[in-house]
Amino acid sequence: MWLMYKIHKVFDNLKTRQTTMKLFKNYFLLLIGSIFLLSCATVPITGRKQLSIIPGTTMLSMSLQQYSEFLNSHKLSTDQKQTQMVKSVGARIQKAVEKYFIENNMSEELENYSWEFNLVESKEVNAWCMPGGKVVVYTGILPITGDENGLAVVMGHEIAHAIAGHGNERMSQGLALQLGGMALSTAMAKKPEATQQLWMSAFGIGAQYGLMLPYSRLHENEADHLGMIFMAMAGYDPNTTVEFWKRMAQEKQGKAPPEFMSTHPSDETRINNIRELIPEVMPYYKKSK
Repeated sequence: MWLMYKIHKVFDNLKTRQTTMKLFKNYFLLLIGSIFLLSCATVPITGRKQLSIIPGTTMLSMSLQQYSEFLNSHKLSTDQKQTQMVKSVGARIQKAVEKYFIENNMSEELENYSWEFNLVESKEVNAWCMPGGKVVVYTGILPITGDENGLAVVMGHEIAHAIAGHGNERMSQGLALQLGGMALSTAMAKKPEATQQLWMSAFGIGAQYGLMLPYSRLHENEADHLGMIFMAMAGYDPNTTVEFWKRMAQEKQGKAPPEFMSTHPSDETRINNIRELIPEVMPYYKKSK
């Protein structure tokens, strides 16, 4: 009898824990859903709704600080020709994007942007853009970009991540899931190392093949889409996007995991998606001419 009683108690406790966990999960999902509804932003041009719980001014302030710290700890390229090319391509895309946003009454989306384009000496095949237009290109990616058109693919893609607020979205998700919904300012004060790591991850800083690692499949597809539009607006032929990603695939030499094991599109899927986008993007290119 005593043994049967103990067995019943174990099952009762197990059921109680399962019920508690189920309730906790439901309340947690309700909380996340409420946060999303109350903190919803819209991606320019695509119109996608996204989670954005961090004020834009906070993201811009942190971006300025993190960007300055990065440049102070990394060597800028001394190759004047390559550096000028990065700055020139960046400026062309910047002006085209600003012009489009003004013409479509969206200039407030770029309010307080302080654009900056730098080439950093590194073997890493990487590039990224922080909020406010803070762009870094690594010298290691230039052999793959080949020329200004290839560089425009990379910079348009990274600028698209910033303008679409993907970093803010990832930081918001991280704060909600990893740090219990903690405000960014509180997280920086109480958990500076975790917050720093979250920021680095969100923007792909220091990540090999940064063009593909930090963001989700959704973000990558959206950045491909917007990036092609931005480079086309600036007068760069979006058809060159296909050739760039073919070269990137060759550079990886089969190191990428199968698509079902990755949060990012496979090279073949990505290239096929880009081909399908070209007819939509070409009018922007023709208009720029």
